[in-house]
This record gives sequence, structure tokens and C-alpha cells, in this order.
Amino acid sequence: MKDPRIKELAALLVNHSCRVQPGGKVLIEAFDLPDTSLVCSLVDEVTRVGGLPLVNIRDNAVLRSLYRNATEQSMLLAGRFDAAVMKEMDAYIGIRGTANAREFADVPGQQMELYQKHWWQPVHIGIRVPDTRWVVLRYPTPSMAQSASMSTEQFEDFFFSVCTTDYAAMARNLEPLRQRMLSADHVRITAPGTDLEFSIRDIPVVPCAGECNIPDGEIFTAPVRDSVNGTIRFNTKSSYQGTVFDGIEFELRNGRIEKATCSNAPERLNQILDADEGARYIGEWSFGTNNQILHPMLDTLFDEKIGGSFHFTPGNAYDDADNGNRSSVHWDLVLIQRADYGGGDIYFDGELIRRDGFFVPEQLQPLNEGLPRA
Repeated sequence: MKDPRIKELAALLVNHSCRVQPGGKVLIEAFDLPDTSLVCSLVDEVTRVGGLPLVNIRDNAVLRSLYRNATEQSMLLAGRFDAAVMKEMDAYIGIRGTANAREFADVPGQQMELYQKHWWQPVHIGIRVPDTRWVVLRYPTPSMAQSASMSTEQFEDFFFSVCTTDYAAMARNLEPLRQRMLSADHVRITAPGTDLEFSIRDIPVVPCAGECNIPDGEIFTAPVRDSVNGTIRFNTKSSYQGTVFDGIEFELRNGRIEKATCSNAPERLNQILDADEGARYIGEWSFGTNNQILHPMLDTLFDEKIGGSFHFTPGNAYDDADNGNRSSVHWDLVLIQRADYGGGDIYFDGELIRRDGFFVPEQLQPLNEGLPRA
């Protein structure tokens, strides 16, 4: 029997996230799903509202073979093929399962960079992000449950709860923080191993409440490109291009990451940051504000939303909060500042805004609802 929560999720994606209109062309792209229930429900819902669904089913084992055998010519061809399709679309729904979260672990770094540069960047950064109404999400699998240290049933309940939360209330609670960020100039962040300063003056601020990511719960901007100075030590592992990185630390001067290290793969870390000039500059800074998500599970889409966290992103800036940085890289790295993860402060123009993951100003305190105190 089909889980009724899947139909509810499909309706949310089509009507809230992508706002599909009659005649709207929608690309539904699914990776490594254990079954097609959500894809079928999405096709039904897009059709019900008068849209035109197009489905692309992908398999990560096949993609691994494509990446391992990649040449510049083959990735350019794949990029042109997918770009032609994406240009036709009004909306995009991307669903990723995780049969094996490390499927690309043995793909050489230079092969992944060919994919990133000639396939991913022109299709997704160049077309999908700026030109379509898009949303991306995961699909609950036993592999994800294991990463979250939950049983499969427990994780499914967690997944549907956080994915179908009250996004209208989330949007209302984020608005005072958006206004405060728009009026801010100087930001200082402290935490164990972290003392960082930068400006966000005149950079747009974008609250996220279910429009582009499911689950959601963040509000992002970008630092003025050359304003970032200091050190940062991330306390959350990150999986990127098939490698799991731990203990990443940056030293930044005038916006540029001058020194980068980690506890397990420093050469690969620096190889990614040397992909192009923009990869060593920061393209996004964002508060995580989903207080139902409390602990990392090596999945960026969840980890970047953790209540009491922020993420700091080497690489490409989004057009709607643009600091001018361009790169084939966009890598959200997470630092959790709750007391159970070491604590930390964030200041705007000398005013304490958040301490140990809890917002301090009265008008921002609704964002603390549901966040457990140590």
C-alpha cells in the first residue's frame, strides 16, 4: 500500500515549492530511488494542476562509470544534452536516494572536476538555479537511516515530519531575522578554533521556507567577497565528490582561503579549492534554523539546516544573494554552535545576535522554539 505521506509530500513539492501552473513544464529527476512511488505521485500531481511532467531516472552506479571514464569531450556532450532539456523547463524537482552514499569514492578527483565544470555547472548553476522554480530533496532509505543512527521506520517518520512541516510559520519567523541581516554590516563569529569577521553590507538576504530545499529552514546571504578575515574550524563532517572530510579548518585573508587543512584528506581538500579562482572565496553564509534537525548525518541537505548551526560556503554565489564570486564549486560546510557542540557567538555590528545556538534579541526568539537547551 502506498504511504499516504508520499502523496502529501508530492503536493507540497508541486504546489508550494515549484508553484506549477497550467502548461508548466516540469523535469522530475530521480537518483537511486528504492521505488517509484514519489515519482508517480509527482507525475499525478503535476498533471492534476495542468502541468507537463518529464521524468529522468538516473542510477549512481551508471553515473560512476560515466565519471570514471570521463573526458572533456564526453562531459561537454553530456552537459550540452542536459542543458538543452533544462532550457525547456519551467520547474525542476530533484530527488536523491542513497543506495550507497560513497558510490563515487573511487572516482579520481580530476574526473569529478571534469563533471563539475562541463556538466554540473552549465546545467544546474547556469540554467536550473537562475531560470527555473526548483526544489531538491532526499528520499528515505536504510542507508540514510544508518547515517542518522536511526532505525529505518524511525528515520521515515523523522523524514516526513521535517519535510512536511509548517513552512508558512517558518517563513513568518524568519522575516525579523531577514530585516536584521539587511541592516547589518559587520559580522563576527566565534567558536572553538573560530574567530571570523566579514561584512554583509548591501548583500541581499534570502529566507528559505520550503521553496528550493526539502527539508528547509535557513536564511542566507553572502559576505562581501574580499572582506572575510580570520580562522574557522568546522565541527561537522562533510561528504563532497565521494570523499568524507573531517576537521576542516580555513585561514582567510581579504576574502581568500590562504590555508586549508583537515584531519584526513588535506591534499584532496586543496585540490577542490584549486579548481578555479573562485573556489577559494566564500559564496554564501547562512543560518540553519530547522530545530527538528539537531545532529549531522553526512547529508548536506539536512546538515545545513541544523538548528543552532550556520554554514559557510567556498565557491559560487547564488544570483539572488550575489557577491560576484563565480566557481564550479559550491560546498556548504557546517559549524554547529549549540553548547553540546562547543558553543559559540555571532555578533552584528557589535550586538550579540546568537549565543550557543539561541537567538538573543527578543524579536528573534521565536526562532528558538523547539531547540533543546543543554
